[in-house]
Amino acid sequence: MNTRDHLNRFDVWAPHARSVTVRIEGDDHDMVPAASLPVGSPEGPAARRDGWWTLPDDADVPTGTVRYGYVLGKTFDEGTAEERSQVSEVLPDPRSRRQPQGVHDLSCTFDPSAHRWGDTAWTGRTLAGSVVYELHIGTFTPGGTLDSAVERLDHLAELGVDFVELLPVNGFNGEHNWGYDGVLWYTVDESYGGPAAYQRFVDACHQRGIGVIQDVVYNHLGPSGNYLPLFADYFKPGSSTWGDLINLDGWGSDGVRDYILDNVEMWLRDYHVDGFRLDAVHALQDHRAVHILEEIAELVERVGVETGKPLFTVAESDLNDHRMITPTTANGMGMTGQWLDDFHHAAHVALTGETQGYYADFAALATLDKVMRDAFYHDGTMSVFRGRHHGRPVDKQRVSPWQFVTCIQNHDQVGNRAAGDRISASLSADQLVLGATVLLTQPFTPMLFMGEEWGASTPWQFFTAHPEPELGEAVAKGRKAEFAAMGWDESTVPDPQAPSTFADSKLDWDEPGRGDHARVLAAYRELIALRRAVPELTDPRFATIGTDFDESARWFVLRRPAAPGSDHGVAVLLNFGADAVQAPFPGRPDAEVLFRSGDVSLTSGPGGTTVAALPAHGAAVVRY
Repeated sequence: MNTRDHLNRFDVWAPHARSVTVRIEGDDHDMVPAASLPVGSPEGPAARRDGWWTLPDDADVPTGTVRYGYVLGKTFDEGTAEERSQVSEVLPDPRSRRQPQGVHDLSCTFDPSAHRWGDTAWTGRTLAGSVVYELHIGTFTPGGTLDSAVERLDHLAELGVDFVELLPVNGFNGEHNWGYDGVLWYTVDESYGGPAAYQRFVDACHQRGIGVIQDVVYNHLGPSGNYLPLFADYFKPGSSTWGDLINLDGWGSDGVRDYILDNVEMWLRDYHVDGFRLDAVHALQDHRAVHILEEIAELVERVGVETGKPLFTVAESDLNDHRMITPTTANGMGMTGQWLDDFHHAAHVALTGETQGYYADFAALATLDKVMRDAFYHDGTMSVFRGRHHGRPVDKQRVSPWQFVTCIQNHDQVGNRAAGDRISASLSADQLVLGATVLLTQPFTPMLFMGEEWGASTPWQFFTAHPEPELGEAVAKGRKAEFAAMGWDESTVPDPQAPSTFADSKLDWDEPGRGDHARVLAAYRELIALRRAVPELTDPRFATIGTDFDESARWFVLRRPAAPGSDHGVAVLLNFGADAVQAPFPGRPDAEVLFRSGDVSLTSGPGGTTVAALPAHGAAVVRY
């Protein structure tokens, strides 16, 4: 069912309310139960609007931009007769588009059609062959707004990225937040500039040839400002890591699923978003025959057909199950792509040598070898960290490498470290360029985390600004206890509530032009351009991926044979060790070196072979 097309301006879903009053600019207007759609409507019986309230046809309500909220009468089976006749406080709209004074206050109307789009030439981009750039609006620039982010889009265009992926922007309580404490999914938080600024940002991206992916959280809500349970059964018994379970399959869940699907369609139609990153989909407990992810995938595909743009979905999933990206027609979930944590873990250990926590499973260079060829390292293997076997093998005939989104840094892997330190805090410029080479030449879809491209020295820490003292204190204590249990020094864990934790996490835009930062940035630009120019690097077939490595010498070679129409393959030569090495190379000593980091040379080896001399932490991309 698509409720968007059948909603009037102030309609609200409150199936358990005895009465509903909408207060608009201080005046109360009684609402009435909404009629069902006519029999024979295209949506059929599933489109009945049971539980919806609307204003009578003759209601005299103001037009234009107004503040409003709802007063809900108690349910028939709740309390005494006298209590049932009483009404609750004024509540914000669950589908509010604006909350100018915060998530606890009145909602504000917003007309998305008022924006005059300038992206008519934008025909979209596919995820295949693209480079993604993840950013958090509040810390991307000193101003921390969508409009100030527009001022840095030329940097991203020159860098060569194809998509920006925005961390969640919907309304949260407090002045700033990571983004994962949102409570009003239809809003754009006012601290970022609100919904009109979001439209301007997407428009500006498209005019520069950059697509926009929106990170959405449908598995939980934040701890402050969540009024949904007062309106309907949005939650069900049980909990996940982050709180109450969203009611996707229990009593009254039809309306909850509509709430999610209509939100997806809102981003696509009203804000011209090109794709989604769906947060922690393994926490979506849904036992229906048709999973909510399948419905989202089919909706996105349908809107893409209507708009003529290649819209897509990317799931964050730690299930290591290729059915996530198998089409719904083949009994899969239908996601276009999914995050591949195994690549991050293998690459992180190879670059840093860290093996604590879940990195213990990836201590050997052989794990990177397997990930390069098979995507999942855990494909039914024993996971020491989990204490059990995990995952299943990828069906290489059904899915393609580009469907896996990979990174060497992201908001989770940086922000969930005790001190929020980036790998640039402990690696040399040579190692950072080595990491860039690993990321931007591997077979999967690479994603950068903001500032990574110049080896930013600023951390990206976990920050909150909960106005409730008790909630802020609980979060700070919980954070320290969590890292103490993992063996981290508590003294290194910054207070999430301290204003300095947020301020310290903002990028320093004076860095990209200085010293080693400029060198790292130049390498990222060169490698992104190379990825676009060399078709072998983005060949969409698992069968074309070949690897060689030496565990003790710490060299690694990724081989990609000649693409159709080309006479030469490409090899990526990597040295993860602190000593110079001689790595076998499948070409001639006079092969063309397309990219090099350090003093790399090709020479004849024994038996007519060729070897590549790689300096410590050196890298090269070579045609053969």
